[in-house]
Amino acid sequence: MPNMTADLLAPNAPPSSEPLPLGEFAALVGLDWGDKKHALALSVRGVQAPPEELVLDHCAETLHAWLDQLGERFAHQPVAVAVEASKGAIVAALMEHPWLVLYPIHPATSRRFSTAFTPSRAKDDAPDARVLLELLQCHRARLRPLVPQEPETRRVALLVEARRKMVDQRTFLTNQLQSLLKNYYSQALKLVGERLYAPLALDFLERWPELAALQRVQAQKLRAFFYKHQVRREESIQARLALLHDARALTTDRALIEVSILQLHALLAQVRTLNTHLSKIDEAIAEAFAAHPDAHFFRELPGAGKAMAPRLCVLFGVDRLRWANAQELQNYYGIAPVTEKSGRQLYVHWRWNAPLFARQTLVEWAGLSVQACPWAKAYYLQQKQRQKGHSAILRSLAFKWLRILWRCWMNHTPYDDALYLKQLKHRNAPLLAFLPAN
Repeated sequence: MPNMTADLLAPNAPPSSEPLPLGEFAALVGLDWGDKKHALALSVRGVQAPPEELVLDHCAETLHAWLDQLGERFAHQPVAVAVEASKGAIVAALMEHPWLVLYPIHPATSRRFSTAFTPSRAKDDAPDARVLLELLQCHRARLRPLVPQEPETRRVALLVEARRKMVDQRTFLTNQLQSLLKNYYSQALKLVGERLYAPLALDFLERWPELAALQRVQAQKLRAFFYKHQVRREESIQARLALLHDARALTTDRALIEVSILQLHALLAQVRTLNTHLSKIDEAIAEAFAAHPDAHFFRELPGAGKAMAPRLCVLFGVDRLRWANAQELQNYYGIAPVTEKSGRQLYVHWRWNAPLFARQTLVEWAGLSVQACPWAKAYYLQQKQRQKGHSAILRSLAFKWLRILWRCWMNHTPYDDALYLKQLKHRNAPLLAFLPAN
């Protein structure tokens, strides 16, 4: 496979620029996006010849030059591109060209398709690009083209995903902080509470980074500190002071303690920085969500709140043609159960290959809705009586919620708890037995 960086087009003659039949493509491209090199396999409509193959260096200028020449070669008629990605910089770059139609391929799909004909599992970038091209050539009817989200939805989606990554980073740091404190200053974990990223914990540990320093402080000064940080129940303050009175350091080894204090301050500084930027992201999410056309619909959902409502919003978007039915949503986001049957064996499990963050959003919100929605709580109690596990109940509740939300979203009708309860009573649903008596 040649490495084309200067002359990016293969020597084949360009195809005719006559209008294509509806649903047809001037060319099909398999693009294997790599860290340093990008392999491509291209098949031209109506040309009976082996696929054209080339390799692009990982360089924005090279990619855009190839795309510009590709557009000129095919007179900006539709070209299908199969790529193992559905988001990220490469997808954003390709979507800037409206004549390109992207077919995101799950890595597991291309890998299994490849190994079906290569039992040895031999692998390099060239066959991967050809595998993607072959999937387009032979199985395009079973693939789903990427439908770009609206700019308003994409902005909210990118923000909430960035926030989750930063929260995960903070969790990683607070886990390190907890492990460090257990090693030389375990009393601090009881004195500051479980939220080690909270201002109380950060201020406390920065001010008194070891037990010896804390025990030299007068009780009245500690009491004032807790009051300042909104800990004002006398029982809680007394319990902390009593703990401090009887506390003994795990070790008096100064070398270990001094190095631990240096590590402690480094971790505290990182957590504070993340807290600052998380506040900025929260402000940006609130602003972007307020500008979204469907914000009112998701803001009022039971248990959604300011954190979960934007995350739910991006799962649907604005385009009502995006999801033909609720089952598409349930399948795509991995909420619908999968049944495997072979002979006498029957195995039901959740969908392994699904957008993880989206599925987490649905399951987390289902749990929150149990506390805010009467029928959701009744459903939880009903399933508990049937000996279902907590996680399984929340997944099945999310399955039900998606069906309800899709219908409301399609009809531009805000969800109404009272209306849904009225329908349950009209059907005399068994769920009514678990609702609280009025």
